[in-house]
Amino acid sequence: MTGHADDTFCFVHAADLHLDTPFVGVHAGAPEVAAALREASLDAFDSIVSLALGRDAAFCCIAGDIYDGARRGVRAQLRFRDGLARLAAAGIATFVVHRNHDPVTTGWAAVSFPDEVTIFGHDAVGVVPVVRGGVQIATVQGISYATHATTENLALRFARPEGPGVHVGLLHCNVSGAGGGHEDYSPCTLDDLRRARLDYWALGHVHQQRVLAEGRGPGDPWVAYPGTSQARSARPGERGPKGALVVQVRAGVVTGVEPVACDRVRFHALECPLDDVEALDELEERLESLAAEALAAGDGRSVVVDATLVGRGPLHRDLARPGSLEDLLEHLRSGTSRRAPFCWWDRVVDRSGAPVELADVRARRDFSSDLLAVADVLAVQPDAAASAARGLVESVPRALRAQVEAIVRDPGRFPELVEAAARLALDELSGGEP
Repeated sequence: MTGHADDTFCFVHAADLHLDTPFVGVHAGAPEVAAALREASLDAFDSIVSLALGRDAAFCCIAGDIYDGARRGVRAQLRFRDGLARLAAAGIATFVVHRNHDPVTTGWAAVSFPDEVTIFGHDAVGVVPVVRGGVQIATVQGISYATHATTENLALRFARPEGPGVHVGLLHCNVSGAGGGHEDYSPCTLDDLRRARLDYWALGHVHQQRVLAEGRGPGDPWVAYPGTSQARSARPGERGPKGALVVQVRAGVVTGVEPVACDRVRFHALECPLDDVEALDELEERLESLAAEALAAGDGRSVVVDATLVGRGPLHRDLARPGSLEDLLEHLRSGTSRRAPFCWWDRVVDRSGAPVELADVRARRDFSSDLLAVADVLAVQPDAAASAARGLVESVPRALRAQVEAIVRDPGRFPELVEAAARLALDELSGGEP
């Protein structure tokens, strides 16, 4: 790349590569699938490198969790080194911080990196200028974790130095309100980040792509998580496209960020209602149709799907027999291609129930009918719906979790929750029989 002093450029922001993530649960009977999953995180990183080269990026920021553990396998380190060497050969500098999965004082390092690569230490915030075409276009500062569980608010160590160009902070941290399910390592707030008066915070740790703040000019920062580069499971935070952010800069001001998908395999959680399904071949057809939709939405990528059977129908008894779900899963796997782009069935979970006619239960004059009478009274008391739902979100059975979360957003749906709870209670009373 020929250096130039154009005041319009871009840089790439990535994080949470988790290189060489070990995927489990793919048996020896599917070697092509197992191989594709094992290569997925490494291939995603290669795609990020190609993205930076293709966009003529001025530099790259990688915000922690480079590897999937402190041991840092040789294969992962060599692939990381080779990618950064490709960038260095094109004159693209890379800035890296290590985080809880790869703290700098544990594990071992088997490779050395090009001079164009800056790996920030853990003793103090490092500050490095970025010069392009003889002009300083940016300053990047960052700090790594010394140990796995870092609870210090490292954002408070950052401050805007003197110097021209865009000022970027590189940190692996948990910003309050950024999203649940993440350990509270280096916790901070948006106000903590704003106090440093930088222009862009290149963060890592949260696996969903998030833009927490859009800056309005020098000293008022953009704050963003690029998400993980390659999903590792069907958990909510791992679903959907994964990749990196391309950050646009004009005259020292960040003007926008563009998410770019770089993943190789996508994970989907499917729900298949059983209410009107009467035969196993009909269920198979419905599941395969849902999987085909997920595969078509993957833009040529392979997909891994978890399916949950919900609702109430006559197939519930058949599926409840020992070994039925395992047989269904193996049958679905046997009917799919194992060449990319493939659809791999990871799990099939049954959360369906037997058909229950509530009118018939009400007419019994027994404990079950009394339970429904109590539910009927509760259903017409929506005033307490929202407050009750907020207190229930973490304590209710998983089968009701989605309904409770919906009530928090829309109290008018409280009667739906009451009916779902009553049906679940009836299932428990009857051992799953109507």
